Amino acid sequence: MTTDMTGLAALGWSNFFQAQLAVGGAEGLMPARVLAVHRNALEVASPGFSGRILPLVDEDPEKEATVGDWLLIEGPGHAPRRILERKSVFKRRAAGTGRRVQLIAANVDTLLIVTSCNQDFNVARLERYLALAREAAVTPVIVITKADLAEDPSPYVRAAQKLMPGLLVECLDARDPTSAAVLAPWCAVGQTVALVGSSGVGKSTLVNTLTGVEALATAAIREDDGRGRHTTTGRSMHRLASGGWLLDTPGMRELQLADVGEGIEDVFADIVAIAARCRFHDCRHHGEPGCAVEAAVADGTLEPERVARFAKLMAEDARNSEALHERHARERVFGRMVRGINKEKRARWNP
Repeated sequence: MTTDMTGLAALGWSNFFQAQLAVGGAEGLMPARVLAVHRNALEVASPGFSGRILPLVDEDPEKEATVGDWLLIEGPGHAPRRILERKSVFKRRAAGTGRRVQLIAANVDTLLIVTSCNQDFNVARLERYLALAREAAVTPVIVITKADLAEDPSPYVRAAQKLMPGLLVECLDARDPTSAAVLAPWCAVGQTVALVGSSGVGKSTLVNTLTGVEALATAAIREDDGRGRHTTTGRSMHRLASGGWLLDTPGMRELQLADVGEGIEDVFADIVAIAARCRFHDCRHHGEPGCAVEAAVADGTLEPERVARFAKLMAEDARNSEALHERHARERVFGRMVRGINKEKRARWNP
C-alpha cells in the first residue's frame, strides 16, 4: 500500500500507526484522521482526501470513532473499514444516570488543562483532569489563563505545582500570542494537544490565539461568580500556526471518573506511598489501628483535605467502574443469546 508519509506525518501519523499496516488487511485502504464528529458523519483528512464520511456504528461506544482517531477508508465512496489501535484515549462515564462510556479524544500527545486566575481555579477539578491524563499516559500541562486580570497570579501557580512533583504549569494571557507562545514546545508539527477545562476559563480564546483565526466563538464570563457560558458545542481539531493540531472539547461540568484507578494513584503518589506502611493492607484510613496515613495527617506531613479528595476520587472510580463492568457483562450475555437465536433460525431455514 502506497501512502504519502510526509502528508500523514503532518496529521500526526507515527511509527505506532505505520506498524499496524504491516499486520495485514490494509491493502487498498487509505489512512485518514478524524478531525470532527457530527451527529451523522465524520469529518476526516488524509493526503488524498478531506471531507465528510459515514460514521462507524457499533453497539460498543468504545469501538466507535472519536476525534483524533485514525481510520482506514476504502474506495471512491471513502467508506470507513476499521479504526487503528489508539496510542492514547480519553473517556469518561457519560453524564446523567447512564452507565455507558463516552469517548472524549484519541491519540493525544499532551493534555492542556486550562483554568484561570479567578473563582474557577479549583484544585479538586484539576486533580480529576490529571487523573485522566495519567491513566491515558499523556503529558499533562496546567495552563492558567487571565493572568492579566490578577493582581498576583503566583499563588495560583504555586497551588497548581503542588498537585504533582514535576508538574508543568504555565500562566498566560490567552488573548496575547506572545504570552501564549510558552506553549510552543507542545504544539510542533505532528503533535496533538487537547484542551479541557470548565466554561469561562478562556479555552476558546486560547484556541483562536494558537490557530491565528477566529475558529471558535467566545463569550464573556458572569461577573457575579466568574463562570462562563458554553461556547464550544462539539469536539473538533484545529490546525495550529506552528503546525501541530489542537483538539478542543466542550466544557465538562460533570466529569465522572471510571477505570482510572492507576491515574488517581499517580496523582496522589505521596499518599499511596505512605499508605503502603499501614498495618493492614486494606486500611481505609479512617480510625484503623496502625494507619500511617492518619499518622501523617497528625504530624502535618499530609493535608487532611488532600487525603479526603483522594478517598473521594477512589470511591467514585470504584463505583463507576463496577457499574460499567456490570453493563459489559450483561451485554456479553445478551450478545451470546442473540447469536444463539440467529444460529437456530439459520438452521431451521437451511436444514
